[in-house]
Amino acid sequence: MAGVSAIRSSFLDYFAKNGHEVVPSSPLVPRNDPTLMFTNAGMVQFKNVFTGQETRAIPRAASSQKCVRAGGKHNDLDNVGYTARHHTFFEMLGNFSFGDYFKDRAIELAWNLLTKDFGLDAKRLLVTIYHTDDDAYKIWKKVTGFSDDRIIRIASSDNFWQMGDTGPCGPCSEIFFDHGDKIPGGPPGSPDSEGDRFIEIWNLVFMQFEQRAPGDRIDLPRPSIDTGMGLERVAAVLQGKHDNYEIDLFENLIQSIRQEAAKTGAKETGGDASPEFLNVARRVIADHLRSTSFLIADGVLPSNEGRGYVLRRIMRRAMRYAHQMGCHDPLMHLLVPSLVREMGDAYPELVRAQPLITETLKLEETKFKRTLDNGLKLLGESSASIKKGAVFPGDVAFKLYDTFGFPLDLTEDALKPRGISVDTNAFDAAMKKQKDAAKAAWKGSGEAATEGLWFEIKDKVGASEFLGYDTETAEGIVAALVANGKDADTLKAGDEGALILNQTPFYGESGGQVGDQGVIKGAKGALFRVTDTQKKLGDLFVHFGKVEAGSFTAGDAVEIEVDHARRTATRANHSATHLLHEALRQVLGTHVAQKGSLVSPDRLRFDFSHTKPMSAEEIKAVEDMANAVLLENTPVVTRLMALDEARASGAMALFGEKYGDEVRVVSMGSTRPGANKAWSVELCGGTHVTRTGDIGLVRVVAESGSAAGVRRIEALTGEGARAYLDEQDARVREAASVLKTRPEDLIERLKHLVEERKVLEKQLADAKRKLALGGGVNGASDGADAIRSIGNVKLLARTVQGLNPKDLRGLIDDGKKQVGSGIVAIVGVTEDGKAGLAVGVTEDLVKSWSAVDLVKAGAEALGGKGGGGRPDMAQAGGPDGAKAGDALKAIEARLAG
Repeated sequence: MAGVSAIRSSFLDYFAKNGHEVVPSSPLVPRNDPTLMFTNAGMVQFKNVFTGQETRAIPRAASSQKCVRAGGKHNDLDNVGYTARHHTFFEMLGNFSFGDYFKDRAIELAWNLLTKDFGLDAKRLLVTIYHTDDDAYKIWKKVTGFSDDRIIRIASSDNFWQMGDTGPCGPCSEIFFDHGDKIPGGPPGSPDSEGDRFIEIWNLVFMQFEQRAPGDRIDLPRPSIDTGMGLERVAAVLQGKHDNYEIDLFENLIQSIRQEAAKTGAKETGGDASPEFLNVARRVIADHLRSTSFLIADGVLPSNEGRGYVLRRIMRRAMRYAHQMGCHDPLMHLLVPSLVREMGDAYPELVRAQPLITETLKLEETKFKRTLDNGLKLLGESSASIKKGAVFPGDVAFKLYDTFGFPLDLTEDALKPRGISVDTNAFDAAMKKQKDAAKAAWKGSGEAATEGLWFEIKDKVGASEFLGYDTETAEGIVAALVANGKDADTLKAGDEGALILNQTPFYGESGGQVGDQGVIKGAKGALFRVTDTQKKLGDLFVHFGKVEAGSFTAGDAVEIEVDHARRTATRANHSATHLLHEALRQVLGTHVAQKGSLVSPDRLRFDFSHTKPMSAEEIKAVEDMANAVLLENTPVVTRLMALDEARASGAMALFGEKYGDEVRVVSMGSTRPGANKAWSVELCGGTHVTRTGDIGLVRVVAESGSAAGVRRIEALTGEGARAYLDEQDARVREAASVLKTRPEDLIERLKHLVEERKVLEKQLADAKRKLALGGGVNGASDGADAIRSIGNVKLLARTVQGLNPKDLRGLIDDGKKQVGSGIVAIVGVTEDGKAGLAVGVTEDLVKSWSAVDLVKAGAEALGGKGGGGRPDMAQAGGPDGAKAGDALKAIEARLAG
């Protein structure tokens, strides 16, 4: 038989030919079952279909499902490497019927695939059934012709499947393969059944009942089928192997481990590297490489809690074996290309996430090797005098953890061969003391006292698992509730408050990106409308909002749904800030650094260091550059790196953001000529588009000053940018219509009108000047009579309506020419009723009279203050143009003196 890839394809093709829709594997983080740590069976993605909560258009399905069993009830971690069939990661082949066919068709399909398509010898197969399932017995008898000793009735729960204490359930039928009498062990149900001779390869679950309560079981109206066949197990059978680790996929991975380990200094023998140890070590590394890589690809990153902690444990177990093999340098990241070659075609998410997987493994192993080297040395010194059977002090174990990063489980593992246990109670007490101290210190930092509530909640329920990098819907469990700033037992319809869930796809506000909105749905129509999501204490996600229907209590199972349109728009705007940041640096200079941002669904705002306003040409250059990178439509790549390494690689940090030792590095755009990095590389924990083209369009709509030395641009993307451009286009068309021209001729038409207006304004100003000096204004005498004598000084005084104050100086000069020797005083009243006053004194009189003194006298009458200029020419103004005559009389009075 062909290799693992061909077996997987053959299985799926077989069921596709038999009317099944082949569906892709669901993620390893269950979106529809918050009670599961990881997806551990093929039916998990169909759970809600089997329980009746969800309906699908397809009556039949088939899949190859990624599964992990390394935490919680299903934990095979410690057995991996020492047995033939234990894995943390495995693939489950399955076919499913949702009320379509039942036992007869399921048995027939399974039998034909195994004996005809896969070509297994029927003599080496036997089956088990639940002891009361006579229907299955008759069908197997008919299809196979087996004697009774090869259709084995099993009375235990091994052959009766239940989803939980209540819900769908039914009998099972398991298919076993006989590896031959060279392997010890007896058939299922016999005293020797624990041996390895007879291996279960396929389990057919006949879902025909609903368990409503203990002792209360009824028939399902539409019985269904759920099957599961381990790909690794059936591959071993088809390739003539008894050990899963001898199939082609593992052999290829183990060969890569041999080659790459040798490059890092590992030897075939010496120290711990006995042949037996090396065999175990390579199996562990090969298995754990698969589980860690697929978990990272599905959005899990190493952490100290929840799924991230299990991932870190798997990683460190493999890395510890690599260390003991003698690998001086990190090994696991070197193996990722081999894994991608083996499984990338079937699981493209592995290819997409390859950079992230590689960087994460390298970062973790680099850190872990330092931890191992330092921790083992200190542990050896601390435990040198401790004898077998004694207890290692818990406070010392905590110091190893807190100061040197040496985890408790590693301390326990390292001491176990010497028969030394660890005082875990003292360890826990030291941990609590540290948390209490941190809590007390934080309360004194100026935060509101009520914020201390989040410490109490986190101590009680732990951190929230964030699922939002790759999904907008999930299921969760209500871990805690808050109302009126206090821990609450229940929130009911009409109550405002907050929900804390064990896992959530909602993004909590940080890094300038606003928190998500959406809905949380509970049982019996309960609905919580999320209006904001905040992150407290770094990783506690708090959903604020209001209960619109029903009620919520701690422990409730809920459905979680992020507002898709809002998240999509926010992602586009966040990715656009990265493009604009780099474009600003290239257009304005590398002095540009981010000084703050706001990323919301409807717009983005970006503050940056720059000392002067941007020109229109600079704004256009930035916008064009960002859109050019956008149109490349290249993937947006996310990696996990050490902070120092990320900064050394040129990644830019966000202003005001606090970073840990590990950071997410987001890269956009193709690599520039002569550069060794993508067009934009930034440290960022926000959500982003998958490809730059998903942004749609970037349009800068405003540029302004924000603070001293800080400028601000505002921009729109996608639909918002399109709507903005539509609005601008509509305005252009309306303006063209008003001016009775075509939109493309609008600029020339406007230029013509502006020139025409200038000519008219000049003509009007000339007319007003002539009028001002020609009389007939506000009761003043006309012509020469406008010049009167005050004592021995001639005075020309005028009030002119609608005159721009800037034209007063010219009128004064003309008036001086008219009087020859004397004083000219003109008040210009603007359209809004304000007044401007100018006074001129001819050269021969400046020693006797000052224009500045005269203009001040007039300004007081206008309600103004002061005035200024030269002795021969001065100006002032006032708010009350109606007092123009009074201003001229005040000047006359001063002259009359």
